[in-house]
Amino acid sequence: MKQISSLALILFFLSISTFAQPYTIIPEPQQQTPGKGLFRLTPNSGVIYNNNQLQFMAGYLADVLTSNAKLAIKAKQGSTSQPGKINLFLDSKANGGKEGYELKVSEGSVLIKASTPRGVFYGIQTFLQLIPANGSKDIPAITIQDAPRFPWRGLMLDVSRHFFTIDQVKRMIDQMVVYKFNLLHIHLTDDQGWRMEIKQLPELTRVGAWRVPRTGLWWERDCPQEGEAATYGGFYTQQELKDLISYASARFVDVLPEIDVPGHSLAAIAAYPYLSSTGLNYKVNPGCKFYTIEDNALCVGKESTFEFLDKVFTEVAAVFPFEYIHVGGDECYKGFWEKCADCQKRMKDNGLKNTNELQSYFIKRLEKMLEQKGKKLMGWDEILEGGLAPKASVMSWRGMDGGIAAAKENHHVVMSPSNYAYLDLYQGDPAIEPPTYSMLRYKKVYEFEPVPDGVDPAMILGGQGNLWTESVPTFRQAEYMLWPRSFALAEVLWSPKSSRNWDRFVQKTEAHFDRLSKADINFSTSVYDAIVIPSKDANGQLQIKLDTEIGGLDLYYSFDNTYPDHHSSKYTKDELLSIPKDADHFRVITYRNGKPLGRILTISLEDLSKRVKK
Repeated sequence: MKQISSLALILFFLSISTFAQPYTIIPEPQQQTPGKGLFRLTPNSGVIYNNNQLQFMAGYLADVLTSNAKLAIKAKQGSTSQPGKINLFLDSKANGGKEGYELKVSEGSVLIKASTPRGVFYGIQTFLQLIPANGSKDIPAITIQDAPRFPWRGLMLDVSRHFFTIDQVKRMIDQMVVYKFNLLHIHLTDDQGWRMEIKQLPELTRVGAWRVPRTGLWWERDCPQEGEAATYGGFYTQQELKDLISYASARFVDVLPEIDVPGHSLAAIAAYPYLSSTGLNYKVNPGCKFYTIEDNALCVGKESTFEFLDKVFTEVAAVFPFEYIHVGGDECYKGFWEKCADCQKRMKDNGLKNTNELQSYFIKRLEKMLEQKGKKLMGWDEILEGGLAPKASVMSWRGMDGGIAAAKENHHVVMSPSNYAYLDLYQGDPAIEPPTYSMLRYKKVYEFEPVPDGVDPAMILGGQGNLWTESVPTFRQAEYMLWPRSFALAEVLWSPKSSRNWDRFVQKTEAHFDRLSKADINFSTSVYDAIVIPSKDANGQLQIKLDTEIGGLDLYYSFDNTYPDHHSSKYTKDELLSIPKDADHFRVITYRNGKPLGRILTISLEDLSKRVKK
């Protein structure tokens, strides 16, 4: 099967741990009943499928098993379930709706049954998570009935701030589908790069896709210098995007394109200066400070802006078959609109009281434009300001409030609040993590509840995690930020709320760490690290409390500039540590069962004191 990547073959087969617990399925199935005995994979364990629509998946599964079990597994069509085989069946009477499936593993055979090919595909993912990673060909018997809680289970990749190749995006899709994510939101445009070929507007990629090379902290970099070559970047041709969409579609992943307007448009404005209110020549931003200094918002007063957007969205709509197009709408600085004669005239002509209403006017025009192209509009929750477009859907990122407001106005909502779903945030102590901002620990993601109290659940399509990439320059780093926090999102969005159990989920996570490691996928082990909580007593003296995300860990620490181990001072739960005189650094490490587990944290007491002030 040429469409199956070698990564996917490794990924799917290695998705179970060697731990004693035989069932470590992520996301947790709706219902699972352990059976008796084992199904043994043998050279005769072929894959049987009863419908032509399952031909690709049957070959796909056979190839995975052949590659990894070292057995010459074959796929062939058959009308009835056969003993000793892995049977894939489409059955209109199967439970679970469009994405649900039934899976039964017994000593005699395996049956994966669903009413749609998509359901069969998810049943295959669960079956592959039952195969031991230690090389055993014995699969524990079990009966599973499963279906997702939400239809929208997404991850977003920002390819503007840093560019990722089509092959890297495909690799991300391979990783996503193991955990039953079904939507990839691709953030194609921003101030730092325009990533999609628009044939009617060639300057967007000739100029807008490239910026001067920079490393170092975001917003602390040097701005482009006169005459400096813009050599960092890249873009996707429309044919490359169609290929990506085809690859995703074969794995039942929809691809949501985002063209972020009217703000976050500096790359477009660098290509076509007439698009801004100032009309000045700007450079694509490399991560230096420019907000409120340079005009990065499209001018809403000019008709030429809408003519430009019509060309863009005509081509976007033709390439992307998904029903939605995301138009951004976030963080638009409106200061230049207030000084723009064209914008002020637009406001006067349309009775608009302020620039929030001017942005609302803009979004409503975009909604009509997209409707003419057969598409629905989605935007970040700022599109609520000034009045929401009649049929728009909202992706709520500034907490849950925007989503609640939109849902109560009978608009569909995707919940993606930064405090639960922003995967670019720290997941462990800043002292040993790549620099970013704010904190989102693994356990916090697992506590995410997409349906707030008092909101009609029917208005909540689901949720997604967002990986912004200002501080993510490589795909290996993207993997580090995605995993394992996306495990938690997968379970939140697929599994029944009542099934959540943090301690059990940690056991499953550790099982899947083994899988990720063997598949050469980068991931974070920050969940094992100590949590350092500084405070000050009534006299202003620094003191330290320690904690961990998971139970069963011992903490050992030092103040004397030695590296702690199990012979160092052991922390007692809820103890407040006083700082010895003249100490300048604090170090701590976690152990489990007498062996080091987490990383050593080394933090200066000066930095800890600053954390208290913050």
